[in-house]
Amino acid sequence: MVELISTERLMLRPLLPEDAEPLQRLAGDWAIADTTISVPYSFTMEDAWRWIATYSWPCEPDVPHRYFANCFKPSGELVGITALRDIDRDHAQAELSFWVERPFWGRGLATEAAAAVLTHAFEVLELNRVTAYHMPRNPASGRVLTRLGFRQEGVLRQCVRKWGVFENVAAYAVLRAEYPAA
Repeated sequence: MVELISTERLMLRPLLPEDAEPLQRLAGDWAIADTTISVPYSFTMEDAWRWIATYSWPCEPDVPHRYFANCFKPSGELVGITALRDIDRDHAQAELSFWVERPFWGRGLATEAAAAVLTHAFEVLELNRVTAYHMPRNPASGRVLTRLGFRQEGVLRQCVRKWGVFENVAAYAVLRAEYPAA
């Protein structure tokens, strides 16, 4: 049994082998990798196959991550990824990450997908806290997070190295009791 999440415009599902080529094309876009902490550049077909092998998940309750392929309903095409990473059952928390391919920027799809995954985190996985991080030079991700009820908890100074430069990362979190849809 595979968990599917349906929103108004998206179908969210686990990564499948047929996602390798579109995943490589989307994640291989420099604009995605530039401000996404966990996406390397260049993102090769080998990287795509490794992601699918590592981040595909059956409906087993204790997998430490859930990467959802965001598929645009009208066409069925893969348009991004939304993930719950480092799911910690003992402390009932996880990290949310997301990205959407460039032609779909500014359409609210990142917010739509992330909202559905947060509802999944709080209602299905019964988490209490979800964190998220973004580079301050990517304010669009910060706007997605604040729309979803996340609060900024601080800035982690020079926390990541991107393109050989240490960069700050804004740290956010939302609690189950604060999440509007919970």
